[in-house]
Amino acid sequence: MKRYLWRRAGGFLLTALLVNFATFFILQVLPGDPALLMLGTEGSPEAYAALRRELSLDKPVLPRYGQWLLRFIGGQWGNSWRYSLPVRELVSRAFPLSLGLALLAVGAAAGAALPVGLYMALRPRSFGSRLLSLGTQLGLGLPQFWVGILLIQLFAVQLRLLPPGGAEGWVSFLLPTLTLALPRMAVLSRFLRAGMLEALAEDYVRTARAKGLPQGSVLFKHALRNAALGPLTAAGVQFAQLLAGTIVVEQVFGLPGVGQLLLNGVFQRDLPLVQAVVTLVVLLILLFDLAFDLCLGLLDPRIRYE
Repeated sequence: MKRYLWRRAGGFLLTALLVNFATFFILQVLPGDPALLMLGTEGSPEAYAALRRELSLDKPVLPRYGQWLLRFIGGQWGNSWRYSLPVRELVSRAFPLSLGLALLAVGAAAGAALPVGLYMALRPRSFGSRLLSLGTQLGLGLPQFWVGILLIQLFAVQLRLLPPGGAEGWVSFLLPTLTLALPRMAVLSRFLRAGMLEALAEDYVRTARAKGLPQGSVLFKHALRNAALGPLTAAGVQFAQLLAGTIVVEQVFGLPGVGQLLLNGVFQRDLPLVQAVVTLVVLLILLFDLAFDLCLGLLDPRIRYE
């Protein structure tokens, strides 16, 4: 286990540095000058040159990156060029919203996928199972922004039960959570169905039934524990995608989360803001990836890290 953790820690740091430097370099080669975007076309050449010096845009890329990295490690994230506010303050406002939304979406998807996947596995030839299989197949292909717009039209415009957007109270998060959870529920339920069908055909399940164990004990204690490995891995991947991939949904529902903050930063070439957001997202993804790997080892004792 120690060797595994040291190896993962090395890969953790290397991946974070590579993604961080790639983001920094890509922002340098994108068309458009941040100083020109901030001043507009009416700024004087003197003001333009002074602003470039103030933002250190007149220095080479590598020294600028090294300077930024040392400051970031020391907790000095700088000020946003677009908002003229400390980056730490902007991130501290946006990150709890996106992180909470991702946790709610994955939790709702997993909670709904459990009964759906079990039903499709236990009654694979029934009409309800085939109907659910068709529904999950459709859920995999529906665009999230379109699902969000339909939910707004139904629950906010027609029925007037829920707000169409914003971040005012927990009720406003129901539609975004549902929009993000539906396609992920489809993925997890199909993973669980496949895992349960495979587990129910194993010898240890037949042996447990031959011993006269209750059906619930056979399903949940023996079959589900092994069948959950695939869905748990998929849930970890889905959560990692949600941390960095809620931009479209946040735009549809007007949520001031990390996705919207990152999108505005890229459009305005706000280097301090984009660098900080991308770095934190990558670090969180790597941490949760490690946590899910360790959870797999707890579920299945056959998994070893040495």
